[in-house]
This record gives sequence, structure tokens and C-alpha cells, in this order.
Amino acid sequence: MNDFFAGFEYLLKSDDSTGKVGAVGFCYGGGVVNAIAVAYPELAAGVPFYGRQPDPADVSKIEAPLMLQYAELDERINAGWPAYEEALKANGKTYVAHMYPGVNHGFHNDTTPRYDEAAAKLAEERTIEFFKENLM
Repeated sequence: MNDFFAGFEYLLKSDDSTGKVGAVGFCYGGGVVNAIAVAYPELAAGVPFYGRQPDPADVSKIEAPLMLQYAELDERINAGWPAYEEALKANGKTYVAHMYPGVNHGFHNDTTPRYDEAAAKLAEERTIEFFKENLM
């Protein structure tokens, strides 16, 4: 995780940065986005795709708006969603969650049979719009 944190810190300090850094990640990377959101109040926007949720006790540390992307058939990751959402609500966090019906973990990965073109395109459009709203 330290390498991901170091990358985030580099982007924050880079002369080529606008000062606003967003993060998107898929699967393990989705969990990384959630971890960055907890560890760095400077995160300007986060979009975890079917990522492991942080400990509900740590949600109070999140400052960034989040767009959470979940696959309806992803039982393992979705098992943690109710507690995460409860903590987000209890702490007054800004978030939107999308549950894509009939798709599984990895629906955005076009190299696997789980790929779902329609869900992937919709998720990508939503992600780009979210970043435009929060990073520009």
C-alpha cells in the first residue's frame, strides 16, 4: 500500500499537477482508492470499482466525494457494502453508489468473460462526468 500512497503524494506535489488529485481503481485497486480516501483528506475525488471497503470506524476520516461502483452478483465484495454505506451516511459523507444489475466482479475488464459492455460503458461515462465535476 505504501507504493500507492507514495504515488498519490507525488501527484499532490508535482509541478504538473493542478493540485486536485482523483483516484480510480478496479478490484484490488478499488480497495486502494478506499484506503487513499481514508488516509488522505487531500483526495479530491475517488471512484472505487468493486473494491474492498474500509473499516467503518475509519470512514469519518474520508473527506473526498466518492462514486462507488458495484456489481450486483459480486457477493464477496457486496457483503461489506451495507456497513460501509451505513458509516458513510452516519458520518455525513458525500457519495453516490451504483449497483450494476446482472453483472459480476470485473464487469469492466474486457479481457475476461465477465466483461459487460453496456455496464462498462455506463460506468465509464459516470466516472468521467464525476471527475469533471470534482477535479476541474
